[in-house]
Amino acid sequence: MSDVSRRDLGLGLGALGLGTLAAPALAQSAATGTPASAGAFPPGFKWGCATASYQIEGAVHEDGRGPTNWDVFSHTPGKVANGDTGDVATDSYHRYKEDHQLLQAMGAKTYRMSLAWSRIFPEGRGQPNQKGVDHYKRVVDDLLANGITPYITLFHWDLPQALPGGWQNRDTAKAYADYAGYMAGQLSDRVHNFMTVNELRCFTDISYREGRHAPGLKLADGPANQVRHHGVLAHGLGVQAIRAKAKAGTQVGIADNTNFYVPVIETPEHIEAAKRAVRRENAMFLTAIMEGRYMDEYLRDEGANAPKVEAGDMAAIGSPLDFVAINVYAPSYIRAEPKNKDGYAILPHLPSSPHMASPWLFVGPEVGYWSVRTVSELWKPKTLYVSENGCSADDPMVDGRVDDSDRVMYLRNLLTHFQRATREGYPLKGYFLWSLLDNFEWADGYGKRFGVHYVDFATQKRTPKLSAAWYAELIRKNALV
Repeated sequence: MSDVSRRDLGLGLGALGLGTLAAPALAQSAATGTPASAGAFPPGFKWGCATASYQIEGAVHEDGRGPTNWDVFSHTPGKVANGDTGDVATDSYHRYKEDHQLLQAMGAKTYRMSLAWSRIFPEGRGQPNQKGVDHYKRVVDDLLANGITPYITLFHWDLPQALPGGWQNRDTAKAYADYAGYMAGQLSDRVHNFMTVNELRCFTDISYREGRHAPGLKLADGPANQVRHHGVLAHGLGVQAIRAKAKAGTQVGIADNTNFYVPVIETPEHIEAAKRAVRRENAMFLTAIMEGRYMDEYLRDEGANAPKVEAGDMAAIGSPLDFVAINVYAPSYIRAEPKNKDGYAILPHLPSSPHMASPWLFVGPEVGYWSVRTVSELWKPKTLYVSENGCSADDPMVDGRVDDSDRVMYLRNLLTHFQRATREGYPLKGYFLWSLLDNFEWADGYGKRFGVHYVDFATQKRTPKLSAAWYAELIRKNALV
């Protein structure tokens, strides 16, 4: 990073008052031989940021890209706040080199990004679009040139519109596997970590059961459960296709927004209730993937509405993973309740419950620890990553600065609990902050800002927030102070 570009980015940490505060303490620790920080993360812990193609790329009509479900949905009146669309987003299709410099300025060594399926197969399948393939090769090469390791998510909700029936159609899972295998074959000479899909619950339930995301349907339980099955089947077939097409040593996982539960009191009965709830409440998603079967209780409760499963489906869905990545934002609290059939009660969020700018984003930092611990104890994955964690905030710009101390508070508190998990030996190996940039926040449009860099959507100027400087210091020390 040149001095000029660092000045332009505004990330000279001294300018934000954070550049040298801890240096004497660190020097004293080195001299005395005592630990530099009680909040240290393991050596080699991977720090990065995350984004998604439709939320940042724009350029929706360029270089052969086909339309997606989100192009159609966002252009449908009343579906997205303020009529916002991803047509331009943060223009990262053209500005990706600038964005990579933001990562480098913070010292981030990893970057989780997604590919736009319809840039590769405009019709969802068929003949690949070489311009799309070449674009992503250039993006990856620039990351590597900057010393940043890419983690590629192959599907982050932007489904090619041309696929008939979307996720209601079983063939979409097969088309996804073909695309995933093809791109793994194209990129695995330089990309060694792939995540199949992002947040099953969002592109199935929220999209086809609740109608809040593209395509905006409200299906009955039976058809909605079949959509869920096609989602996990796509993941499983994708794992198999990646392994078949990628170079040896390629690591494959998933990024899932598992429902996590915090025991309201840290006693054995409430801890057991939390574990039971994570397994049961995610029976149709991560539980099925990690166990290769649907729980009997799930099938019993769904009855005639249970998904139709064909021979070989569950073997594919349960394909072994090299890592599990979890998106962690807000908890639900839980207590043991022997009178309930599943042995637990999920406590409601009360009107007084604190939350960030997004009404759903309740503040409960303990979810950092319990998410990692519960997944580890239930399914014993080899490696865990936090593939997303972050928050929306109001982010007013005053005199060219965004002092988002509320975001720093949220992140510091969550990371304290992730650090507890690593201290206790759970296999958490890396963390991807959501998000590098303010971007198109799905049905909320541009009204909810999650980035550690402020984006002026009229000019596309990026400005580091206070949280970017805070994160850079955390990365530099590999420790919370």
